[in-house]
Amino acid sequence: MKEMKTDALWDHLHWLTVLAEQGSFTRAAERLDVSKAAMSQKIKELEQMAGVLLVQRTTRSVRLTSAGEKLVEELREPFARIEQSFFSVRDTAGPVRGLVRITAPVAFARQQLVPIIGEFLRDYPQVRLQLDVTDRIVSLSSEGFDLAIRHSDTLPETHVALPLCETRTLLVASPAYLAAQGTPLMPQDLARHNCLYYPRGVESPRWSFVTDGDNERIQVRIQGCFATNNSESIRDAALQGLGIAMLPDFSARAALAAGSLQQVLPEWQAVEAFAARLWIVRPWAAQVPRAVTTFAHWLRARFDG
Repeated sequence: MKEMKTDALWDHLHWLTVLAEQGSFTRAAERLDVSKAAMSQKIKELEQMAGVLLVQRTTRSVRLTSAGEKLVEELREPFARIEQSFFSVRDTAGPVRGLVRITAPVAFARQQLVPIIGEFLRDYPQVRLQLDVTDRIVSLSSEGFDLAIRHSDTLPETHVALPLCETRTLLVASPAYLAAQGTPLMPQDLARHNCLYYPRGVESPRWSFVTDGDNERIQVRIQGCFATNNSESIRDAALQGLGIAMLPDFSARAALAAGSLQQVLPEWQAVEAFAARLWIVRPWAAQVPRAVTTFAHWLRARFDG
């Protein structure tokens, strides 16, 4: 058994907890900003110190042994207290600093978030932002994210959710399409148009509307030549004059302002298509790094109204 050196043991134990959290050597190495080989070597050294196998390795996955699971479980609370103590001391003085990892939907990130990030980084030069752009709903804790921007009406109860801004669902089309095919006057008119839509399962696509003045609801079965699960792609198809698109307002805003898209049926509100609000979501923690809270509050102020 390898001689145990307690001054080197703490790094080894911390790396094991990160490996357990991330579920793979590759993701754990990325989280710690080290090589995969260094990550693997550190775990081997820890196993030699402990004299017991802690990790079961296969070509496709990593699984802790019962001894590894027991060790990680006993380490979780002490490491959390150490991390909280450090953040508390570090954040009480000096400028806001640190890395903030964010995940956000593609259209919102590209069109609304990235164009203003420079303002934040100029205000807080010691903060680094790492943005993951995806329409996939990711697990914040297991994938190492501090914040998520979510366009959803269903939020995890174990997380803290802060409202960012309200959104509306819009029908839009290019002037060329409307000139050639006519402008719908009622939702029922959409049945004879080419509609560009976000697919929802295997059922025939339907769009639902209510008027702004009352609760009258109309549901229309639509059809079209193009469907995709990305609102930017639907918008781009509408810009090509392919049909009428249903989009969240943040995906259509720039094209509407430029006049390359026009709103269709503005007196009718689409429902049951996209969520009515964007949220800032973070995992619950007793102590949150100041860089994370600062960025979240800055975003809320920036999108207020």
